[in-house]
This record gives sequence, C-alpha cells and structure tokens, in this order.
Amino acid sequence: MADPTDPLQKLDQLNQQAMLGGGQRRIDKQHAGGKLTARERIELFLDSGSFVELDRLVTHRCTDFGMEQHKIPGDGVVTGHGTVDGRRVFVFAQDFTVFGGSLSGAYASKICKVMDHALKVGAPVIGLNDSGGARIQEGVESLAGYADIFLRNTLASGVIPQLSAIMGPCAGGAVYSPAITDFILMVEGTSYMFITGPDVIKTVTHEDVTKEELGGASSHAAKSGVCHFTAPDDKACIAQLRELLSFLPSNNTEDPPRANCTDPADREVPELDTMVPVESNKPYDMRNVVSAVVDDGHFFEVHEQYAKNMLVGFARIDGRPIGVVANQPAMLAGVLDIDASIKAARFVRFCDCFNIPIVTWVDVPGFLPGVEQEHRGIITHGAKLLYAFCEATVPKLTVITRKAYGGAYDVMSSKHIRGDVNLAFPNAEIAVMGPDGAVNIVYRKAIEEAEDKEAARAAFVKEYREKFANPYKAAELGFVDEVIQPRQLRRRLATSLDMLANKRSDNPRKKHGNLPL
Repeated sequence: MADPTDPLQKLDQLNQQAMLGGGQRRIDKQHAGGKLTARERIELFLDSGSFVELDRLVTHRCTDFGMEQHKIPGDGVVTGHGTVDGRRVFVFAQDFTVFGGSLSGAYASKICKVMDHALKVGAPVIGLNDSGGARIQEGVESLAGYADIFLRNTLASGVIPQLSAIMGPCAGGAVYSPAITDFILMVEGTSYMFITGPDVIKTVTHEDVTKEELGGASSHAAKSGVCHFTAPDDKACIAQLRELLSFLPSNNTEDPPRANCTDPADREVPELDTMVPVESNKPYDMRNVVSAVVDDGHFFEVHEQYAKNMLVGFARIDGRPIGVVANQPAMLAGVLDIDASIKAARFVRFCDCFNIPIVTWVDVPGFLPGVEQEHRGIITHGAKLLYAFCEATVPKLTVITRKAYGGAYDVMSSKHIRGDVNLAFPNAEIAVMGPDGAVNIVYRKAIEEAEDKEAARAAFVKEYREKFANPYKAAELGFVDEVIQPRQLRRRLATSLDMLANKRSDNPRKKHGNLPL
C-alpha cells in the first residue's frame, strides 16, 4: 500500500501521473484518431534512451473557474533535450490529452526555458505541435505566454535551427510561433493551421469551408506555401525531421555535418551530355539533372508542392551538404513568378544563415509577364530573390544548363551578384532575351523589307543565336568562369566546394538590411 508520507513514493506517484498525461481514456482517443502521444513522439524522434526531461512536475497557476482542482503534472507539454544521430537537440511536445493541449502561463514558461537553453548552448529546437490554442481560463496570461515564445523564436532566428512539426490542431495566435521558425512539417489528415476557423469565416464572410480545405496539410503545401513538408502519419513526419536535421549544423557558428561518401567525387555523368534538350523551348525535368550529379542521386526536396516552377532542397556532393536552387523547365518553362521568387528567396536566406553552400541551376526564360503578376507586386517579390542572393556570403556555385535571359540571368546567382564559381553548358544561351523575340526588335526593319520575310527572319534568328545566344561571349568577359562538358559537372562542383570550404566574406557593418518585404 502506498505511503503518502514516503518522499520516494510520492515522487513515483507524481511521475506516473505525468507520464499518463490526461489519462488512459484520452490516450486511447489520441491513438484512435491516428495520432501518437507527446511522449511517444519524443521517444520516436530522439535517439533511444537519450531524452532528459525538464519541468515534469510543473502545474498551472490558474485559480479561477475551479481550475485549482484540475492540476496535472507537466501541464500539457513535455519538454527537455536529447540527441538525434548523436547530436544535441532541444524539444517540446504539446500533449493534446491534457486540457486539449491548450497553452497556460506555466506551459509557456516550460517552452521558453528549453528555447533559452537551446540558444545558450547552440543547439536546434524542435516543436511538436498539437494544441487547441490558448487556455481561455487563464485569459491574458495565456496570451502573454504566446508572446514570450514569439520573442524567443525571433531572437533565435538565424542563430539555431528551429523546426516545427504540426501534428494536430494549431489555430489562432498559436500559428505565429511555427511561422517564424525555419521549416514547418504537417501530417496529412490530422493536422491543420489557420488564424480563424471555418465557423468564424462563415459568420464573417459567409464562406463554407472545411478545416482540411482551409488549413490542412495539402492546402498549406500547395496553395499558401506555409508548409514545407507533408507526411502521411506521425512516424513519417518524425522521420522527415530526423533527415532534415542531418543536413543542418547545430548553430550558425558551425559548418553543416559532412557525411561519409562512397560516391566518387570525380565521377563522370555521361547521361548529362544528352539530358538537357538543345531546343530552348523543349521541357525537361531539372530534378533528373540534380539527382544525376549529387551523392547517390538523393535530393531532399523542400516545398515540393508549392511554386513548382522552382526547385529548392538539400543534397550532398562528396559528403558536403548543399542547398539546391533550380529553375524547373518542366513547369511553366521554369519562369520566375511571385511564388517562385519568394520560395527561393526564403531558402537562400536560410542556407546563408547556417553556412550551407548554395548550388544554383539555371534554365530561366525571364520573369512571368502579365497584369496579375504586376499588380500583385512581382517587382517587390522578385527583388526578394535578388536581395537574398546578393546578401548571401556562403559559397555560391551556379550552373547555366540552357537559358539565362534578361534580368532573370542577373537574379539567379550571376557573377555580378557575387557568384563564386559560374559554369555553363556548351548549349547555354545567355542573352537579354530569346532569339525569336530579339530579332523582332533588332532586325525588324530588315525583315519588313525582305521579299521572303520568313526566310529572312529564320536567317536572322540563326545569326543572333550564333553571336549572342551562347555562353562564349559571357566567358570572354569573365561572367562565366568555365564552359564545361556536362558530364564533368559533378567533379567540377566537388572541386569548387573544396576550394571554397574556407571562404570568408563579410557584408558592410549595419544593424540589418531593409529586405523588400
């Protein structure tokens, strides 16, 4: 029989209460909904036996609405630290079985404590979110707790990696903490994010929408761009978190971890010689080009479902993590539009924060023309990508596989905005615009005066292509460092990354720049 006066027995009892959270009935309900519990998620995420819990016995401080009668050790969030592949990380996991995972003042203090520790020791912080939002009974104290977390997210930004996995509801003010973090992962069918829910929207705007349509994983991955990765279940989401961390340093003073590599750095890629079509208007999948060059063909794509005319993600060359930014000719000819510019700019800035070299693959016809794009501000949004590349001081390698036209040539990590190594394939076309459009301006009068206008136009297109739409003029001027055989690309990139491993470059001293938001 338990002795309530025995300190060890009392501690054991409190620990058991904390481990059960909201109780077995609520745990069973969590499982029935296809979700793991907070502790199961942490156990799956961290290396076995490495978790050290903090504040297990903390309870809420609310004395109103009879809440003093309902205190559960831990108060709805499990916090602590452990390792992932042997590297220290800090983690908090919201427990939906306790008051629906709602945030109290004490709960927020627990999260703030692990974030403070993470910042002090220079380790990533990972949030596993599953919460009904603010705890209404606590009023402004709950709101203050959110603001305390937002402040720490902001101060830690660019110092330590911050990852957010949305594994249940995340609504109202709660969404802004994940929004400030570096990457957001969502679970299909069980997670959602929105500022105001379907009921409020129906009342205010008379629009009928489901939670899934409004803020589900697929909506945020493909439409809003809020979500970077989706997974079919909790286990797959946690596996993505672990893989993502494998590309990242622990903080902004470290280099990303280099992996053991059995794929020869000097491996030739003969399929590249024919992979990129000679015809400038013929589509191809840039993923195939990237995969052919990187270690073991593995490209860990970010934002896969959003702005598909731009590819971003992580890979390795000779074991070194790299950030990949690439136009996608298979979608809208790889044109730069608002969404693609924002997507790439955000990724470039992340890589620059955490010392990850950027390899840019260019096949771009220009910026997308149109009234809608102009009215939505393509000038400002396109400038974000330009600003990001200009500002970045990490090693920057650029490969022009085919087209590089107009201002888009400048923006896509050209030599003029501090590209370190700029390469081009022999059939690359670097020009103000494509030959078909250019001859209509440059040779307009001659074409109009010709007896056979079509023949004259074809001849002028050929002449323009030979004179301007090739990489050799740019190479003569030093804007392209080398025109290479495509099959040599992997070796050339590996050599360049090795050469730039100790690159040092600083921006002018300032508080911060004024990014065109």
